[in-house]
Amino acid sequence: MVTAIINGKILTPGKTRFGVLLLEDGKIRGIEDSAPEGARILDAEGDYVSPGFIDMHTHGAGGADFMDGTVDAYLTAARMHAKHGTTLLYPTTLTSTNEALYESFDTYRKAKLENRDGAAFGGMHLEGPYFNPEFAGAQDRRYLRNPRPEEYLEILERCPELARWSFAPELDGAADFAAELKRRGIIASIGHTNATFTQCDAAFQAGATHMTHFYSCMSTITRRNAFRYAGTIEYGYYQDGITLEIIADGIHVPKDLLLLLLKIKGAERISLVTDSMRAAGMPEGKSILGGLADGQEVIVEDGVAKLPDRSAFAGSVATTDRLIRTMVSQAGCSIPDAVRMMTENPARVMGIAASKGSIQPGKDADIVIFDENINVKQTIIEGKIIC
Repeated sequence: MVTAIINGKILTPGKTRFGVLLLEDGKIRGIEDSAPEGARILDAEGDYVSPGFIDMHTHGAGGADFMDGTVDAYLTAARMHAKHGTTLLYPTTLTSTNEALYESFDTYRKAKLENRDGAAFGGMHLEGPYFNPEFAGAQDRRYLRNPRPEEYLEILERCPELARWSFAPELDGAADFAAELKRRGIIASIGHTNATFTQCDAAFQAGATHMTHFYSCMSTITRRNAFRYAGTIEYGYYQDGITLEIIADGIHVPKDLLLLLLKIKGAERISLVTDSMRAAGMPEGKSILGGLADGQEVIVEDGVAKLPDRSAFAGSVATTDRLIRTMVSQAGCSIPDAVRMMTENPARVMGIAASKGSIQPGKDADIVIFDENINVKQTIIEGKIIC
């Protein structure tokens, strides 16, 4: 059956169009002047019709974390994210034992087979364990170490679904590690790092193309033996070949930095990510960051998770619709530009732009309908109405 979405403001690349968006066999058929006879009609009632939101970096939602190690946790998080417009997400791990990591791979495979009413899974994102302990943030320092071929080659072999791996480029062996990821077509992403500008450039030359939660757990200009050195943040601004992701909740990256990012880097090189933990979509109060078995207690208040002593943030509770809303209300983005950072840009970063990220004929029918205030009214994944 053909589905016809009528009365919507259709966000296509570079232009907002008016017409009837046709979906057929899980794909976008095109935009026409009228619905064909016998089509199922969805009335957008004047709201925006957008590509589905793509979250490249999330740890969970709805009271579930991907490190819980259960299929139910994956499905619960996927359902909650879908309610907020996410049609594709990349489950993200925290630093852990390799045994827990391998269990995550197995759980991911099982959950992907059972996932019928939540945001689809695009592949796994490993966040760590190759991070700088001084910039670990909420990552468990017990498991941090340098990349060693005998270890990461085994991990790569055991997880063919791996789409992205975040690491610190100043660690011994990091350049060889980045080169191996590039060789396998896996996104090498710089994060949790105290790297200098020069060390970031070495990682870029080896294959790193992205930066994980820009500004969070990331070095800037420092003095070393009286001399100044530019850091990771400066390199991210400088290198046009590096794309950035930001937790655009208005807290992890406040308004003034959002404005600076847009002015220097431009909307075309920025992607929005939730980096959400289990408390996303849930009431404020006590929660757990990481798996229920060995995670750490946090407190959620003021729209963000914090350590119990309130000395630092301990994870995001953002959802993708909130990120777009923040970019519009605080950074002054147009709705099409903000949506681009949640759709087209992450699709390009993850190498899936041929099938995802924009409303064009032949691409997957991942669609979100939302109003002027970015309140999600409907989420459609591969032509199926999810919520």
